[in-house]
Amino acid sequence: MTLVLVHGVPETAAVWDPLRAALSRQDVRALALPGFGCPRPDGFTSTKEEYVAWLAGELESMAGDEIDLVGHDWGGGLVVRLVSTRPGLVRSWASDAAGLGHPDFEWHDLARAWQTPEAGEAFFEQLLAVPVEEQAKAYEGFGVPHGHSLRMASAVDQVMADSILALYRSAVHVAEEWSPAFADIPAPGLVLAPSDDPFLTRDLARASAARAGAAVADLPGLGHWWMLQDPAAGAARLEAFWASVS
Repeated sequence: MTLVLVHGVPETAAVWDPLRAALSRQDVRALALPGFGCPRPDGFTSTKEEYVAWLAGELESMAGDEIDLVGHDWGGGLVVRLVSTRPGLVRSWASDAAGLGHPDFEWHDLARAWQTPEAGEAFFEQLLAVPVEEQAKAYEGFGVPHGHSLRMASAVDQVMADSILALYRSAVHVAEEWSPAFADIPAPGLVLAPSDDPFLTRDLARASAARAGAAVADLPGLGHWWMLQDPAAGAARLEAFWASVS
């Protein structure tokens, strides 16, 4: 059995380190999205469908394993699409971004800026010109502990910036394109619902869970980066879920 963790934006696989330390299981593999702290393969243009195909390939390479798949932020969005189209690849799934698979999903203001030509490029040009210590303060404003904020900020480079812009621009109509298939998912699922996430609302998470036939785990008092704020709480919810499907 293998636990596969998929990070989001603007992150690397290191975002999972505190959660991994809090889990009792050791069969954990944290994937690195192409372009996020690692190179992009030749010809890879960082669209949402390319990332889904990449994730499917990673899971296919683990043939013979029972896979528990967990995604955060855009990683959670990729999980939504993967289990919509290839549910047989996993034993179970969990996502804190199930709202991407709901027809009422709407992008937050920052995403819309990234989706806008010139505005998105200007955002990252200005960001990369700011010292890492200053960049880190933005993450701290969302509840990310200082050390983790510095680590996240220092990982953002031009390759990641280009990947983020391409990903978001491929997903302007993600609700329209992905929501029809995200319903009655046969693989057992868990939707993680932090109460204080400014990017993904708990109401939409619950509505998405109902459509998919998934359970819901509330994370009261936690925000978008719940796995950094209180990894023990996240680990407890996940381990209870896995126990229910074993």
